[in-house]
Amino acid sequence: MDNFWNIIWLFFWSFAFIAYLFALFAIVGDLFRDHKLSGWWKAVWIIFLIFVPFLTALVYLIARGNGMAERSARDAKQAQAATEAYIRQTAGSASPSDEIAKAKALLDSGTITQQEYDVIKAKALSQA
Repeated sequence: MDNFWNIIWLFFWSFAFIAYLFALFAIVGDLFRDHKLSGWWKAVWIIFLIFVPFLTALVYLIARGNGMAERSARDAKQAQAATEAYIRQTAGSASPSDEIAKAKALLDSGTITQQEYDVIKAKALSQA
C-alpha cells in the first residue's frame, strides 16, 4: 500500500509543478505583452520570479490578475478580427450583382450556355 501512496504523491507533485510552469509562462508572457509597464519594472518582476518564484507568482497573480485578463481578452479580439479580415480578403466578398456580371461576360464570350447562365443567376439571387 505504501507504493500506491508514493504514486499518488508523484502525480500530485507533477500536476502542481506543471500548473506552476503554466502560471510562470503566463506571467512572463503578460509582462512582455504589457506596454504600460516600464522595462525596469519588468526586470524587477523577472528577477523576483527567478529568486522567489512561488511568492512572486502569487503576488503577481493577485496584484495584476485583472490586467492580465483584460490584455488577454484584447489580444484575443485582435486576433479574431485579423482572422476574419483575412478570411474575407481570401474568400472575396463578391456581391450577387458581381456574380451575375461575371456570368454574363462568360455567356457573351460563349464559355457557358444560356441555361448555365440562368442557373448561376438564380443561385446568386438566392444568396442575396
